[in-house]
Amino acid sequence: MLTVQNVSFAYDTATVLKNINFTIEKGQHIALIGASGCGKSTLLKIIYGLLDVDQGTLFWDDQKILGPAYNLVPGQENMKYLSQGFELMSYRTVSENIGQYLSNFEPELKLGRVNELLEIVEMTPFADIKIENLSGGQKQRVALAKALAKRPELLLLDEPFGNIDNFRRSSLRRNLFAYLKRNKITSITATHDKTDILSFAEETIVIHKGEIITKGNTHSIYQNPDNYYIASLFGEVNELLISTIIPDSDSDKTILVYPHELKIVKDSNLKARVKKSYFNGNHFLVEAIFNNKIIFIEHSEALMNSHEIKIEVSKETITSRTFR
Repeated sequence: MLTVQNVSFAYDTATVLKNINFTIEKGQHIALIGASGCGKSTLLKIIYGLLDVDQGTLFWDDQKILGPAYNLVPGQENMKYLSQGFELMSYRTVSENIGQYLSNFEPELKLGRVNELLEIVEMTPFADIKIENLSGGQKQRVALAKALAKRPELLLLDEPFGNIDNFRRSSLRRNLFAYLKRNKITSITATHDKTDILSFAEETIVIHKGEIITKGNTHSIYQNPDNYYIASLFGEVNELLISTIIPDSDSDKTILVYPHELKIVKDSNLKARVKKSYFNGNHFLVEAIFNNKIIFIEHSEALMNSHEIKIEVSKETITSRTFR
């Protein structure tokens, strides 16, 4: 459905993307992750046709995607791009913004469509409120509904939940991706939030310094990341020498272990000293010193600073993880 071949792009002399290649099938939900400034937002703009590439080609089905140098009005008809700028008309109401590009020849159908989208983004009570009177998070939800209004084949989302309150974010994610699946709408979501990725993205593309360093099944990438950079995009991660966690091993290789995969136990040869405990809601994140290195462990309760603890890495983690 979408093919990106050997795409490179630079702002003036600063290279942003280098030799980007991937394909996406119809109906897939893809996450685009990487550190700030890695080129995620730029790639979405290129796919939508807002920027001209320096080299490479992009195809939407069999149609070549061209940028503003070739199109009087940039952008692809069957795609929608939700930027971080919202692009709403502040003097018009929520309903008017959502229905802006819907036909007026069938007013009942238009009203039904607007009401459906208001429910999806949980903005029904604000239907007649002007955009200028909304919060940033509310504007973001309206912009999302507006992007969905004409049922795009491909939805490009740039940090789509960044301004939305935590209590509303989870239900909005569920509503949105359930809607996309029902309507077989393909999506690419550029995000920093692992919750956007793990539950809803079937595949993940990881970008580092303008280059794709891996693309694959989201769960596989999370469970066995290729390197520390990839693992760190999902949260805290520990990089441990094999020789420090496996008795009688003289290996100089390392293993990547998430905080929940480290356990505090009563009996172990692996000793660490607590530095600080951080309350994270349903658990504490314990910062400790192990083998002269900072590590993080999930634990059910806070531990006293300087307290000595014994830790272990489960056999399942060791056997399932690739040594590096």
